[in-house]
Amino acid sequence: MKAIKHQTHFILILIFAILACSNSDDPNTDDSVTDDSDIDVQKADYDISSILSKFEGTGLSYAIHGNTVTFTTQDLPNHTSPYWDTSNALYEDYNGTNSSWRKNPNVISQQNIVFTISLNPKEAENKETTPLGPIGISRNGVVFFNQYAGPDEPLTNEINSFDQWLGHPTGRDMYHYHIEPTYLTATYGEDAFLGLLADGFPVYGPVENGEIITNDDLDDFHGHTSATADFADGIYHYHITSEDPYINGNGYFGTPGNISR
Repeated sequence: MKAIKHQTHFILILIFAILACSNSDDPNTDDSVTDDSDIDVQKADYDISSILSKFEGTGLSYAIHGNTVTFTTQDLPNHTSPYWDTSNALYEDYNGTNSSWRKNPNVISQQNIVFTISLNPKEAENKETTPLGPIGISRNGVVFFNQYAGPDEPLTNEINSFDQWLGHPTGRDMYHYHIEPTYLTATYGEDAFLGLLADGFPVYGPVENGEIITNDDLDDFHGHTSATADFADGIYHYHITSEDPYINGNGYFGTPGNISR
């Protein structure tokens, strides 16, 4: 009888030991921690409706029609620039940091640019190159341009005409950003949502999770998929960086909508 009791006692001790090991803090134990690697990069049900309220600016409006949103913008920046007419309250002499700055002969003038963009952007099977001219719209209504000053012509010299907020007007007086719109990142933060490209995918600043994003962190289209402050479940998005191609790489990741001007 004593032998049976000792045997039973041993079995109970063994069971408790096994349970204790299974609940230990073993660093190899899978605690099902979710990180960006868990995001389905092929997710096809993105919906950008939630960020539309972030768009506001002079002469900027938007309207939803079914599964698309139509932005109409006069392309007038809500910040100072030496490219405003001197009679405008937003006129300001250049006070940036570029010692090689030179003003181009153009001015800021009211435009009429219309973007029709999908509310449910998806990766395109056949990627399209971005054209010269508008390729997207920032949250203050100013348009984004790609990394070229002309056909296959880098921004090397043109950068010297960018104003203190790193924008400038074209020969047709269309103000635009090729690189980081520093007025927006100064106002909303370097990790903030800055606008949309014409394919519906969002553009964010040069910081993510407290780290500066470099070109090496991004794909050929200058984007990647991860969670953002606006899309907790993750979304493909572009990042602005300090090096060419700045906003966009070898084309749109998704299918661009219509742009008219």
